[in-house]
Amino acid sequence: MQEQDSPQWIPPPPPERIVPDEQPEMSEMATLGNIFFEPGRVFEDLRRKPRFIAATIVAVILITAFTFAIYYKVGDERMRDFAAEQIDKGPGGSSMSREDRENAINMSSTIGTVARYAMPVLVIIGLLIGGLIYWLASKVFGGSGGFLHALSTWIYSSFPPLVLSMLASFVALAFKNPDDIDMEAVQSGSGVLPSSLAALVDGKAMPFPAAFLSMFDLFLIWGWALAIIGLQKTMRMSSGSAWAITLILAAVHLSFKLIGAAFK
Repeated sequence: MQEQDSPQWIPPPPPERIVPDEQPEMSEMATLGNIFFEPGRVFEDLRRKPRFIAATIVAVILITAFTFAIYYKVGDERMRDFAAEQIDKGPGGSSMSREDRENAINMSSTIGTVARYAMPVLVIIGLLIGGLIYWLASKVFGGSGGFLHALSTWIYSSFPPLVLSMLASFVALAFKNPDDIDMEAVQSGSGVLPSSLAALVDGKAMPFPAAFLSMFDLFLIWGWALAIIGLQKTMRMSSGSAWAITLILAAVHLSFKLIGAAFK
């Protein structure tokens, strides 16, 4: 009986070539400084490895510190007076009984206190929402990159304007008379240092022109410019798509400002 030929030995396939992950060229601390001077290089590096923890910590500290600094500068009584002004200007404010008005002021003060202590959480939530917006928008406009890339782009495009505006506001706050601080401007995010063309008009007498002119803000425009660079580099988008996303978000921002002006 003829023996069956044993099956021919087939060598195993070669192991797949493992391509190591791209490593960043700069540390996270170096990124914090270089974003001011070499934004294109920083965003290219964020494409290799998205990161945002250090910038988030700095943003949380600055915004939270400014919130408490404003409160201690103007004092609790002034904060209550501002709350009373907003209630009086609101719908039904003039028809409130004295007791209801006082309860509303107390409620506003309580909300303000809670918001100050919860500010770190609120800032982080705001950054996450911003990153989500960039990620979804980049998908619509054909960009590549994950959520962490988009989050890094949102945070680092807003980081330089935030740092300089906060530092300037702290300096202005130290020398400013508490009675000269416009609490409405602070509440709207304009801070205590005028940086937009809205400073040329009376915001209370002309709320709509003031809302429109507030878009011509030094720090806001700087952030837009960084966003356009970041979206192109980090999310691998065309210049036109990056401009489109930035302009659409600016238009949405303006819409909210105009709606807010309608209730003043």
